[in-house]
Amino acid sequence: MTTFPGSPKLIKSGLVLLNPSTNAVLRVIALQYNPDTLTRTLQVQGAGGDGGDRSEALRLKGPPVETIKLDAVIDAADQMEFPEQHQNVVESGLQTYLSVLETTIYPSSQSLNANNDLASIGTLEIAPMESALMLFIWSKNRILPVRLTEFSITEEAFDPTLNPIRAKVSLGMRVLSVDDLGFDHKGGSLFMSYLQNKEQLSSKHFSSTLNTFGIEGI
Repeated sequence: MTTFPGSPKLIKSGLVLLNPSTNAVLRVIALQYNPDTLTRTLQVQGAGGDGGDRSEALRLKGPPVETIKLDAVIDAADQMEFPEQHQNVVESGLQTYLSVLETTIYPSSQSLNANNDLASIGTLEIAPMESALMLFIWSKNRILPVRLTEFSITEEAFDPTLNPIRAKVSLGMRVLSVDDLGFDHKGGSLFMSYLQNKEQLSSKHFSSTLNTFGIEGI
């Protein structure tokens, strides 16, 4: 890494968890290294569908369903060079960091115990446990409310006590739009900002002419 004083500061990507009721920041999870690739898939939400009403052929029901996939590498080598500053890594390897990621998709043990107590006294209907609002952040222009849909961890190297010291985390996420959250929800407003930023960027793109295609009119 260059130490030239004029070099730009490296911006990290990662996840932020918000309290769904107060919007307070609960946890910030920065990826150790930014992934080399980011795969985004957009599924169009057309109104007509195959063989549908012709009057609906050009209509959109809502924003496309966007999914994101990435692989993040996590390595304890740098921290283990300075054990006095990273005692958790010395004792547990990467387990503390991996546990932070994993617990984002677990209901808390407190919630599980509370629901078990309700069930034991005969409560007929128990509401599903609400998780934190998760945001995927990839620069200031892409702050997206998401739900994790895929999560796998490949532990690739271990210390003498079998703590993982190198791992690859594969994440699959579904972007939550106003169709999922509504316009008044914090996640819904962040989605609208994301969409409006796309529209602003689109308006700056240089438009080609029909001559590009070798035609003068349609």
